[in-house]
Order: sequence, then C-alpha cells, then structure tokens
Amino acid sequence: MAAVDPSEELKSLETTMGSIEAVLDLDKIRADIASLEEEAAAPNLWDDLANAQKVTSRLSFLQGELRKVLHLRGRVGDLAVMFELAADENDADTLAEALTELTSVQKTVEELEVRTLLSGEYDAREALVNIRAEAGGVDAADFAEQLMRMYLRWAERHNYPTEVLDTSYAEEAGIKSATFSVKIPYAYGTLSVEQGTHRLVRISPFDNQGRRQTSFAGVEVLPVVEVSDHVEIDETELRIDVYRASGPGGQGVNTTDSAVRITHLPTGVVVSCQNERSQIQNKASAMNVLQAKLLERRRQEERALMDSLKGEGSSWGNQMRSYVLAPYQMVKDLRTEYEVGNPQAVLDGDIDGFIEAGIRWRKQRETAAE
Repeated sequence: MAAVDPSEELKSLETTMGSIEAVLDLDKIRADIASLEEEAAAPNLWDDLANAQKVTSRLSFLQGELRKVLHLRGRVGDLAVMFELAADENDADTLAEALTELTSVQKTVEELEVRTLLSGEYDAREALVNIRAEAGGVDAADFAEQLMRMYLRWAERHNYPTEVLDTSYAEEAGIKSATFSVKIPYAYGTLSVEQGTHRLVRISPFDNQGRRQTSFAGVEVLPVVEVSDHVEIDETELRIDVYRASGPGGQGVNTTDSAVRITHLPTGVVVSCQNERSQIQNKASAMNVLQAKLLERRRQEERALMDSLKGEGSSWGNQMRSYVLAPYQMVKDLRTEYEVGNPQAVLDGDIDGFIEAGIRWRKQRETAAE
C-alpha cells in the first residue's frame, strides 16, 4: 500500500475549526442556551405566545448549532486516528475509508465556515422573500413560480420552517408575485445574496411554434424587522383595502373579505396578505412586511448616499443568474462565475453551492472596499 501523508490537510482542518469556534464563540452560545432554557422552563412562558415561540425557536437553533460544531470537531479528531490505524495495519480498506471521510469533513467544514462570514447588521435575522415576474409574459410568471418552489424546496431540505404570506396568481400560468418568510436565524444573511434578477432561457412550453424564450423574474430578500428597528409609520399615510382572497382553480377562496392590501402613500410601497382567515391577522402580517420593506428602503437610501460620497456605484449588479435549459443545460451565477450543468437539480432546491459562492464573493468585495 502506497504511503499517504494527510498531515497538511489535517493541520488545515484543525486551524479552520479553531477559527470557526472562535468566531461562533461557543462559550457565549452555551451561556445563551442556559439563559433560554431558564426562560423556556418558566410556567407562564406560553402566556405570551409570540415571545414563547421566539424563545423556543432561538433555543432550538442554538442547541442545533452547538451540536453541529461539537460533532464536527469530533469527526476532525477521529480522522487522525483513522489514518494512524490504516498506516499501522497497512490496511487499504481503512485508508480508503479515511480518505472518503476526509473529503466529507472538508466539505462540511467549508460549509460551516461560510456561516461565520455572515456578520452584517441584519444577517442574523429571519428573512422575507418576495418573488415577482418581470419581462417575458406567461413564461416569466411560470419562471417566478419555479423560483418560489426552488427556495421553498431549499428550505425544506434544511428543515427550515417557512410561511407563504401572499401569492398573486397569473391568469394563464404561474404567479405575478409571492411573499414568504423563512423562519430561522441567519436566513436573511444567507439568502440576501440571492437578491437580483434571475434569467431563464428555454424552449417555451407556451409557444405553439416551440421557439426559444428568454424571461426574467426578480427576487427581493428583506430582514424581518424587530421592535428595536423603529420604522415610524403614520397610520394616516396608509390606504388599507380589504378583498376576498383567491387561489388557482377556484380553490382556497374565502367567503369573507379577509385579504388585506396596504399602500404606503408617501412611498407608493404596496403589500398584501391573504394567508390567514382573519382580516386582523392578515393586516398584522401585511404591516410586518411593510415594516421590512420600509426598513430596506431606508437602508438602500443610506447605502446610495455612502456610494455617492465614495464616488462608486452600487456593489450589486441587477441581473445575477442565468438558467439555460436550451440549447444546452447550465445554471451560472454572473457575479461569482459559479456554475453547474444540472438546472433541474437547482430548480429542485439544490442551491447551496450558489449561496456559499455568493457569500464568499460578497465578503471578498467588502474586505477589498475597506
């Protein structure tokens, strides 16, 4: 059996794990868990439903994060033992197993390292995702629905809870727009690199001549607002309309005017929600989305001011990813150059590679700008 020296790879893994543990601050995570466990054990916890859900969700997330890091640390430690055993016994099977585990651990460590790059002001927040059909007619509406499914499938793969707040269906197929939330810490920091215009090239299933069609859909990602964000909204500057919610094919149609549309008159921002049966609940959800949109608007204005002071344009291009289904198969991120040759897997939610590349690309640009 040929000698294999994995010492450099193991040393690199140890160094990276040390950096990850330092950034995540495991002692603080343990302290936060202890504090949250104390809150969760309070007999009156569920008197305030919203707070109880926030406490238990945060506790579950931190416990999962700690388990993930400790388990990975154990795997890194076991690797050295596996390679030593393979060398001592001159065992090719054990060596092959150790090399396979090394590759797997390296990939998992890289994925966890990406998490440590999320250090923006709002990165730790949950996310609101808005998808809208743009140029391309019915193909664009169909593409927007495919993107919505892609993100929901991605969340499902990771066991991230989601809630669809509003869906506006197109007449022939697909959707005009949709808004949903991803209810996990760091969802905003993770998904914010998905913001921009997505482009689809394919043979249109809606063209009876079978011609190739290019269509576009926009993705907007917002951080969920918290009480401390202080986005002032004057009730007199709102127009609130109620209407009957509807779904495709006549399904999901309410018999009362429970859906709510809110227009913020000074800015023209419009949000709507028809997910709940109660008009009061829909109004509360719509107000949350409006708060997030106004907060993002304020952040964009502040960023534009800083860019103008620095004499620079926006660091984000508008069109950010192409999905090509014909004449060849490819999905390519136009910012990071990351690409794969299996569009169906991507549209089924396999987008971690694109997200990780986007986060690393953004961090490099931020570092270069400092």
